Amino acid sequence: MAKKETQEFQFVVYNTMTQQKEVFKPKTPGKVRMYVCGVTAYDFSHLGHARAAVSFDVLYRYLKHLGYEVTYVRNFTDVDDKIIRRANETGEDPISLSDRYCKEYNIDMSDLQCLSPTHEPRVSDHMEQIKDMITQIINKDFGYVVDGDVFFAVDKFPNYGKLSGQKLENNRAGERVAVDSRKRNPSDFALWKAAKPGEPSWDSPWGPGRPGWHIECSAMSAHYLSFKFDIHGGGLDLIFPHHENEIAQSCAACEESDVSYWMHNGHVTNNNEKMSKSLGNFFTIRQITERYHPLALRYFLINAHYRSPLNYSVVHLEGASDAVFYIYQTLKDCQDALLQLQEEMPNDGKPARITPDAKECISKLRNEFQVKMSDDLSTSLILTGAFLEALKLVNNLLTMLKKKQQKQQRLLVIQSLKEIENEVMKVLDVLGLQPPWSYNEVLLQLKEKALTRAGLVEDDVIRLINERAEVRRNKDFLKSDQMRAHLQAKGIALMDVGTETIWRPCVPVQQDSEIVPSEGQKVPPKPESAKECRS
Repeated sequence: MAKKETQEFQFVVYNTMTQQKEVFKPKTPGKVRMYVCGVTAYDFSHLGHARAAVSFDVLYRYLKHLGYEVTYVRNFTDVDDKIIRRANETGEDPISLSDRYCKEYNIDMSDLQCLSPTHEPRVSDHMEQIKDMITQIINKDFGYVVDGDVFFAVDKFPNYGKLSGQKLENNRAGERVAVDSRKRNPSDFALWKAAKPGEPSWDSPWGPGRPGWHIECSAMSAHYLSFKFDIHGGGLDLIFPHHENEIAQSCAACEESDVSYWMHNGHVTNNNEKMSKSLGNFFTIRQITERYHPLALRYFLINAHYRSPLNYSVVHLEGASDAVFYIYQTLKDCQDALLQLQEEMPNDGKPARITPDAKECISKLRNEFQVKMSDDLSTSLILTGAFLEALKLVNNLLTMLKKKQQKQQRLLVIQSLKEIENEVMKVLDVLGLQPPWSYNEVLLQLKEKALTRAGLVEDDVIRLINERAEVRRNKDFLKSDQMRAHLQAKGIALMDVGTETIWRPCVPVQQDSEIVPSEGQKVPPKPESAKECRS
């Protein structure tokens, strides 16, 4: 892949600071420095956390795909009011509790095929950097000390609100902190909190205590990326006050502080209400992946533009699962065929000759992928159109192989299959949908999840298939159809292929028709199975 974007496909991103799309140009040619706000680790992570992680993982993958050397930093907040509160409830040490949930988060990220960031700093490991930055802020008269607490004086920073457009009077110190009458201005926010009984604390020039919420990201981003870097990301809910306060702190500590692009992913909603732990309307990643394959969840998450709201619904998860099964069934059938035909493939080192249809298909897929991804990561538009056409052509070519052909034409078909498969895999790799397991393993895992949702085990399905075969031998086709419909309502499709009946997952036929997609969210098309396409 080219080491930089071509003129035809300049990478454009939406910058929250300017509220418009801009051509991406890193501060250092060939290198990208990116910081993304991570989770406050006190519980299992929910779907909103998964969306943020997957959105910026796609960005990370695409930047690497473009040839950039990327330094990606995503933090863990392991010192926080919520962590302390949960630790007091469970009788655990706060740092130990948070460490446990940091590890659980990374397990979820691995399941979702998210690449590990370059650095994953934790607040508890960076107290010296935090205290040093607070000292700089105080020395430059942007901070003041009251009884061991340190506050940022927002009146001293005239550009406060430039990211969010919010006015000072709207800042409630981050919602995590009660209004304090000792502040010079009610909008001032805590940089350092004096120690309280029963809370973890660290020594500082202002007395024992711990950091406020916002200072951690300013200190850690500066430590790993310097005060000048390319991308700062996070959820929409972080624009104000968290990112607004980060800008104030960082600029107060270093006048030359500068982030080129502020990028934010949209909320995940449940019945059109923002999904969050505080509202109690969330689903953890684990709750979803117990019933749906992580690849299906990832497909669901990227099937809407990252800046658009994403409405949680079983309908869309079912559709995503069905689409993923179709993708990997097609790829498995293609791979199986190519393995059997290895001896017929030339090994002369010459460029592969392919059919005109295959050449056009590959060109269209490559072009559509670059156009859509370069336009602010429009992933929701990639998994339709040329991508599905490529899978359909694979199935058509596999069907052609079953027919008698001249040797030269047969060779064109075989090489076309290989070239299309390679192009499809490149797309899946950048989207994070190329699994570490074999295609067959993915299909078996998807089938196991479908059985879980149906409340069945495979022996139940085999028994019903055998019973239906007996019913068909007795020519009771009405009952046969009823048995098939009964399983289809549970998300199990029976397919009669010759004298054999096989099964695969499907979208249950009885769904809530009132659930509609969010703006920008695509309903995954319901493809035929790869087997049905060729039967």
